[in-house]
Amino acid sequence: MNILTTWLRALLPELTVTDAQLGEDLTLRGIAVEGIHDLGSGNGSLFEMDITTNRVDAMNHYGVAREAATIYGLTLAPGAAPLPAAHPAAAPFPVRIEAEDACGRFTARVLRQIKIAPTSSVNGPISSFASRMFTLLEQKQISNAVDASNFAWLAMGQPTHAFDLDKIHGGIVVRRARKGETLKTLDGVERALDPEDLIVADHAKPLALAGVMGGWETMITPATTNVLVEAAWFDPVAVRRTARRHGLHTDASHRFERGADFAAAPLASAIVSALLLENGGHCEGDLVDLQIPAIAARTANRPPVALALAQVHRLLGQTHDSEGIATATVESILSGLGCGLVPQTESGTGEAWLVTLPSWRLDLEREIDLIEEIARVHGYNRFANTLPAFSGAVAARPGAAAESLLRFTLRAAGVHEAIGSTFCSADDAALTEPQPRAAVPLENPLSAEAGLLRPSLIPSMLAMLGGNLHRDIADVRLFELGTVFADASPRSASAGRAAEQLIERVEESLSLAIGLAGSVAEDGLVAALELDFFHLKGIVEQLVACFAAQSVLFDTFPSDCALTPAWLHPFRSARLSVNGLTLGWLGELHPREAAARKFRSRVLVAELAVDRLLTLPLRRPALRELSHFQPVRRDFSLLVPGRLCWADLDRAIAALGIPEILDWRLREILATGPGIPADHQALLVSITFQAADRTLRDDELQAFTAAILAATERLGIRLRASGTQ
Repeated sequence: MNILTTWLRALLPELTVTDAQLGEDLTLRGIAVEGIHDLGSGNGSLFEMDITTNRVDAMNHYGVAREAATIYGLTLAPGAAPLPAAHPAAAPFPVRIEAEDACGRFTARVLRQIKIAPTSSVNGPISSFASRMFTLLEQKQISNAVDASNFAWLAMGQPTHAFDLDKIHGGIVVRRARKGETLKTLDGVERALDPEDLIVADHAKPLALAGVMGGWETMITPATTNVLVEAAWFDPVAVRRTARRHGLHTDASHRFERGADFAAAPLASAIVSALLLENGGHCEGDLVDLQIPAIAARTANRPPVALALAQVHRLLGQTHDSEGIATATVESILSGLGCGLVPQTESGTGEAWLVTLPSWRLDLEREIDLIEEIARVHGYNRFANTLPAFSGAVAARPGAAAESLLRFTLRAAGVHEAIGSTFCSADDAALTEPQPRAAVPLENPLSAEAGLLRPSLIPSMLAMLGGNLHRDIADVRLFELGTVFADASPRSASAGRAAEQLIERVEESLSLAIGLAGSVAEDGLVAALELDFFHLKGIVEQLVACFAAQSVLFDTFPSDCALTPAWLHPFRSARLSVNGLTLGWLGELHPREAAARKFRSRVLVAELAVDRLLTLPLRRPALRELSHFQPVRRDFSLLVPGRLCWADLDRAIAALGIPEILDWRLREILATGPGIPADHQALLVSITFQAADRTLRDDELQAFTAAILAATERLGIRLRASGTQ
């Protein structure tokens, strides 16, 4: 945006520094001046400003002048001249606010016998000062009605609007649009209104898109004699949604979307009215000013913030000058920025204040914000370069070692870490939330697809899997270790949560999601196998094995009992319980969800409650010295009944307790073939033997083999005939 130093000096008559020095001092304090252009003798300079969105209060001449006044300790001139005495009115102009959630303040001033002066008039449409500022800014001048509103915008950043009073029926109503209503806006476009649009209407029809653009029917024309000047505060979300629905972006919507000054409406109304009255006319009645207390309480009337001088010194440290940040410095800076300070005299605490926050600085909320403002205005370059005091040592977070081990184990298993979105849609939240209505909605969501804080990591994991699979990446192995959120506000179990109920407490917990898709090559197998439930189960078992758990159980439930999460396949999933406590769920994605996301390959997902897992101690590894003697491997070709699983054979070998058995693993599976009876499978199992203190003799190996075969025969397993292939 562009700022004129001539205008700034009109607001700061005592300002003596050069324009170049002013630009440098403003830039050092975060009000960046990107360029300075000399406008010629007597016209000062034009500042090209780069104002960040959190400092919308400085996007106008009065806001920049306020910053300069605070820097140099000057007095800021009033923003508007007083209006002439108003003529009496039979009754106040009727104004009603129906949309109290979206309109916090509405002011209306009636002006009678106004003369609308076009730009071509001899004396110009507005005052000589305003006309000169417009010329220097290369601002197009149209008429005194339009130019007065533009002047108020450039002066103090508050949008206003002027209506032709004679075309308003009854009074003003700020409300939502009704189905079927239309409005022809000032750009000449006939617009169909949405029931969510915030509008300014009279008792018969819509007059304007509130905070965005006025209407054609009530615009000011050369024939207008009576004017209603409006200045209001509209909710940023309501204005942004209305503007985006209609594809409009105006100066007014730009300001309202970033948070207008709740207290600015009367002053802006006075500026516009004074300029209109320069060509004749008079005010009728007093200013009509309606306010919604609930919105005023969270904008202009926020509770004061406690500030202690000791905290200022502790956080900001030493300055180059010996005086440092004194009491007078704090009071001068904060008062200049518009804060009110009430000294506190509590014994033993040193100098302290209760600070009333200005209505135009909604970015100030806490004590640390005020301390940052003191440092910014005082000048960061005036603080000594010192390191903060520190004693002791860095302490790791509780559970940091366990989290690191989980990541290491997953990476070792070939799974890559990913970070997903913290937000999700209402449909994804309803699908994956652990308890009904536990998801936390956002007050100001970016979109409908990101309207809630995620109650589960599954939505973001499925989105990341889909992003890979839909780009022809066949093999995907991802995990995310992140935070999930739940509404923990106290309420009865049967009451649920009303749509408008305030969420008092949000519970955050650490969760782990794993997502797999594609194939995997197994030892001894020629062709790659498609990943299935047991591959995912094996990874989860590796994770749980990192902790000292007394019992680990994978169990399933009948499909009709509704205990299995809706996002899991009812017959290819399981619950993980550790020490009798549910730790999470794992399995294949439900076919319905896979089809909705257009997954053409099998997708496996798991989610574990890491907070519960971290309550377990880490397993302490037992080390033993490696043997210097030769290991011996024996292969066993076994016929196994179909009713048995690998876990049965695994437990049988482990139960033998033979210390010389170093390792055993499955090498090959044959479901059909010569010599394989029905309901049987042929397994090739390799067992490695090794002693720590000697080379194993053949008779020892035969004894071990006999014991293994005896244990397997008790399970109904027998050796496969030696001649079969």
